Amino acid sequence: MEILALENLSFRYPAEGKNVLSGISLSLGEGDFCVLAGGSGCGKTTLLKLLKRELAPHGELSGKIYFCGKEQSTLSARESAAEIGFVLQNPEAGIVTDKVWHELSFGLENLGFDTDYIRLRIGEMANYFGIAHMFREGTAHLSGGQKQLLSLAAVMSMSPKLLLLDEPTSQLDPIAAADFISTLKKINRELGVTVIVAEHRLEELFPIADKVAVLEGGRLISFASPREICMELAGAPISRGFPTAARIYGRLGGGGEKAPLTVREGRRFLAENCKPCKNELPPPKSGGTPALELAGVHFRYEKHTPDILRGASLSLYEGELFCLLGANGAGKTTVLRAAAGLIKPYRGKVRTFGKRAAMLPQNAVSVFLKNSVREDFEDILAAHGIKKENFTKKIDEVCQKLGVAQLLSKHPYDLSGGEAQRCALAKVLLTEPHILLLDEPTKAIDPAAKSELAKLLRALMSEGLAVFAVTHDVEFAAENADRCALFFDGEVLAPAAPQSFFSANNFYTTAASRISRGIFENAVTEADIIRLAGVKE
Repeated sequence: MEILALENLSFRYPAEGKNVLSGISLSLGEGDFCVLAGGSGCGKTTLLKLLKRELAPHGELSGKIYFCGKEQSTLSARESAAEIGFVLQNPEAGIVTDKVWHELSFGLENLGFDTDYIRLRIGEMANYFGIAHMFREGTAHLSGGQKQLLSLAAVMSMSPKLLLLDEPTSQLDPIAAADFISTLKKINRELGVTVIVAEHRLEELFPIADKVAVLEGGRLISFASPREICMELAGAPISRGFPTAARIYGRLGGGGEKAPLTVREGRRFLAENCKPCKNELPPPKSGGTPALELAGVHFRYEKHTPDILRGASLSLYEGELFCLLGANGAGKTTVLRAAAGLIKPYRGKVRTFGKRAAMLPQNAVSVFLKNSVREDFEDILAAHGIKKENFTKKIDEVCQKLGVAQLLSKHPYDLSGGEAQRCALAKVLLTEPHILLLDEPTKAIDPAAKSELAKLLRALMSEGLAVFAVTHDVEFAAENADRCALFFDGEVLAPAAPQSFFSANNFYTTAASRISRGIFENAVTEADIIRLAGVKE
């Protein structure tokens, strides 16, 4: 049975010169699992919101949307609210009540169900999603992963037929993201719910998807099975986000329609086609000129609450990228805030050696205060004493570095996640810091944009900039960091070069490391595997 059909769907925002979506046609059957893929700003979020009538943006819409054989505009308010669920990218924006049980019951209460039915439903949802232990907890005290799981459970309490998710794992650590995706698979397989999820992280999603819809410039360029997509679009910019096993398969000359999608399939392919060898670990780097030092830092947010930082210590050097990984809610952002001087430890020292530090927060939109990106840039320049006649030169320089010139006239709230991230970084760089503190810098940006970010950071680091990044993106850290460390129990653990750090981990590690263990020892990136397999770059 067809549950969703789009016929020549196009959309344009008010005052925009071109369509953000153009001529999209596709259909999904009941129980399909579809991944919506594409670069930042390609129209994924707009398309998802158009499918959820209550969230549809204002603008010029043409074409048809059919849900269960009915045109979307003919659905009753109840059908639209209950049968099409939507999980937002930011769990903070999706949670509207103060308690977990209030959140679970909120949608059902608004649909007018009686108390006994509501209690039964929320009890079932709490058990199904494994959140019964936090049933009476305050939502403000939940970690990012718990909030996202609660948002999903609250939507599922209304028994939707179609579940839409907009980059739901972008703010989750690797373990929480894997658990969340496993839950989506369970919902799809056990309940028969049709799922459409927009994501840049395709590693875990491709193996469980039935269909992949790829958008480029607002157009649907491909709609096929994951394996077919991997073969059809091999070498295209989007292929950088394909599962590591599929990328390695393509690079090593694999053909046909049998591209491996999972770690298990990738290991089998390597074992059958490559001779085992060892990747020699690089010698430890000497320190260099110190830029930032945390020594025995202790901090708690309230007097009678546990310490978040319990003797945290680290050193950051000029021209270095240091990546800190760890679970949601562990306190990584608190380390950044201490380094930026935004909070004051009650014990220990933070030293910046006279250098100026600037921090880019996880929620990139929060750095914008004006009605356009240009106004924001001019505002920060004025605040730092830059003469008005130099504004244009400064802005042009940073726009050229980050490729955001075309976004200057936009309102910050109209930017996609990736666009907002690049513009926010541009605003921070206008202050010309010596130490750049980044909280989840690759969140909501596509693989091509990650590569551009890495190039930019390397160029800045070559000029002496020191970069300290908190990230869940293990692939980005493995490919670009000089040193990585794990934050746990209030401390920074085992700083080391990426090859040593990720080779020692089983869960906080890359797919390439899992695929190659026992075949190519100490290989932690796709490039390591390709090199050890004897393929010239």
